[in-house]
Amino acid sequence: MKLKRTALALTALMCMASVAGIAARPTAKAADKGRAISLEATVPKAFAEWAVAQDQGAQVVDPQTKELLDKLYSQLLTRTYVNKQGYRIMLSMAYGDDQRGGLRAHRPEVCYPAQGFKLIGPIEDGALATAYGNIEVRRLNTSLGARTEPVTYWLTVGDQIIRTAWEKRAAQIRLGLTGQIPDGLLFRVSSIDKDSTNGFAMQQKFIADMMAAVPAPARKQLSGLSTSAAPAS
Repeated sequence: MKLKRTALALTALMCMASVAGIAARPTAKAADKGRAISLEATVPKAFAEWAVAQDQGAQVVDPQTKELLDKLYSQLLTRTYVNKQGYRIMLSMAYGDDQRGGLRAHRPEVCYPAQGFKLIGPIEDGALATAYGNIEVRRLNTSLGARTEPVTYWLTVGDQIIRTAWEKRAAQIRLGLTGQIPDGLLFRVSSIDKDSTNGFAMQQKFIADMMAAVPAPARKQLSGLSTSAAPAS
């Protein structure tokens, strides 16, 4: 029933887009409408108990060749962070200022196996708690030889998290009706941890700490979370 309602809503949006197609043809990128974001400048190199590792140690998986990454995304940010206990989190963010057509964010459940990793167990959707609300994320566990790597990620179009092709198309239409070319982000964290429950818990803490550290407008762009202040502890 829910799927039927979603399909009907999307059909209505598509009809609206057809009627308004000429008047609201997407022409402006997010940066042209004051939504420019620099991943390098926005994401701090140290926050809460985390800091960029001086020796990067385990390398962040690059799911595609540099040539293809450069085609798909306008900005890439990869860093390894470490806390005082020595736990490492690998961060990979890819921003595309044009998410129409073939310029689509690449999902880890596709790109990890393409690099030789195996998926362990089910892929799970869930809510990641932060002080500003929940982020709708996807979690998967992967392995490559002796390396076990739990992964948490999400995708955005505009400042809205999307999970399905229907949600993505609806977000694209919504932005198109305002004349904006849809931008999008892939946000991914992972860690080398044979205990996936611990790995996902550490990733949740890392993300929650980061969301508290970035400016409010950037938090909205990166995760769709509220721009309001965090509740008092």
